Amino acid sequence: MGNIFEKIESVRVPKLDEIIGKPFKVLDDGFVRVIDYMGTDASIVQAARVSYGKGTKQIRRDRDLIRYLLRHRHTSPFEMCEIKLHVRVPMDCWRQWIRHRTASVNEYSTRYSIAIDAKQKTPPDAWRKQATTNRQASEGLVNPDTGKKFTDGEKEIHDLAQKIYEERLEEGIAREQARKDLPLSTYTEAYWKMDLHNLLHFLELRMHPSAQIEIRSYANVIGNEIVKRWCPITWEAFLDYIFNSLYLSSTDLEIINHLIAGDTDKAMKIARDYKLITYKDNGIKRNIECLELEEKLRKLNIHIPWLGKK
Repeated sequence: MGNIFEKIESVRVPKLDEIIGKPFKVLDDGFVRVIDYMGTDASIVQAARVSYGKGTKQIRRDRDLIRYLLRHRHTSPFEMCEIKLHVRVPMDCWRQWIRHRTASVNEYSTRYSIAIDAKQKTPPDAWRKQATTNRQASEGLVNPDTGKKFTDGEKEIHDLAQKIYEERLEEGIAREQARKDLPLSTYTEAYWKMDLHNLLHFLELRMHPSAQIEIRSYANVIGNEIVKRWCPITWEAFLDYIFNSLYLSSTDLEIINHLIAGDTDKAMKIARDYKLITYKDNGIKRNIECLELEEKLRKLNIHIPWLGKK
């Protein structure tokens, strides 16, 4: 444990120190920047060795220990690292963000201050269609000519909402009431502080291809521009064992084992028994769990039998 009277110096990460206060642009008028941080990869190792004592000495290198901890979901040592970010984000995106309740948050208040005069704008070629298989997702884009109509309408809404908001303020209407008709595309700002364990969970969900594009844009910046600099060994392990890994249910394993063994009929029967696929007059219907399994099979380069011949 060392001498308890020994002076302990704060551990710093030069690559992260270089970008403290530097805003990384996101979307058209948003940003993320680091305000402060505590801890490094070394802090995780230190905490683990205090917690587990002699048992971890079998793992000789810090990198091996961090990878072991993340691989086996020993998460508490990662809570020894914390980071504080300053973010500027559209309110509709912030609604998803704030659902991660493990952070400490101070948000810009439009009760005390004038609302930020910036709205997220959508270019004509960026309007997305509603997904047909997932009610909370999008897929594909509308024709830019059609998109231009929506972009023009968006500008009208933004301009009118801002005009009415400013008129209310000029007439002395309370800020808390004047703001009520501002669109969800209005940008807000916040200080957002979270420990590394919970931040990795946030990134696992919000960097995923199924996450909404807007919040995914922020998550990618936080992960690839900030966490990668801050705790590079942990980031590498996160990519290997969590983000780029595959989660297989017991049903997935059953089907995959039979497909590898060449028993397609048995794999098809399991898929039917668990209602992953059902037969309709106009063909086979696949549920969401089935579609997720298909993505896993493609990554494993395994033929999907219910989609037809190879």
